[in-house]
Amino acid sequence: MANIGYARVSTADQDPALQLDALAKADCERVFQDQASGAKADRPGLAAAIAFARAGDSLVVWKLDRLGRSLPHLIETVNMLEARGVGFRSLTEAIDTTTPGGRLVFHIFGALGQFERDLIRERTRAGLVAAVARGRKGGRTPVVTEDKLRRAKALLAQGLTVREAAARIKVGKTALYAALGVNGSEDADL
Repeated sequence: MANIGYARVSTADQDPALQLDALAKADCERVFQDQASGAKADRPGLAAAIAFARAGDSLVVWKLDRLGRSLPHLIETVNMLEARGVGFRSLTEAIDTTTPGGRLVFHIFGALGQFERDLIRERTRAGLVAAVARGRKGGRTPVVTEDKLRRAKALLAQGLTVREAAARIKVGKTALYAALGVNGSEDADL
């Protein structure tokens, strides 16, 4: 049942001494470090700390923001540790998931994270509905415009193949097939 420390600084000119001193006082058996932005997904020190930790150990950080890039990422990381039987402690916030109170705090964080995701989803839906009400349509602008489709139909009526008509109006044959509503090949009856 060891304490495994993790320290992270965002830039080369930041000094991790404050974090390292706090982790040493917390009796961390081993301390892993990263020098990377919290937004950066690739953190070899964190990966090594997690790999090193065994069931019954605790991953210890000086402050919550040293571990997670965002609330959802923090919750995901702590849940992954919990699934492996590894506890989590944040010294500054006095959170310890090996205690009932610490687990409660983290479950509240999880609920807040889910609430945040639900709000984002709700705002996105409301924005899409408002855009449609203003006459905006989602998605890409069609490659085959009404004018190009009209010209393609005229070319096809003259006996050209879909491939030839597509080349003349400067679109791909697949795009032209889609605009024509045809699922097939050059031999399709148009």
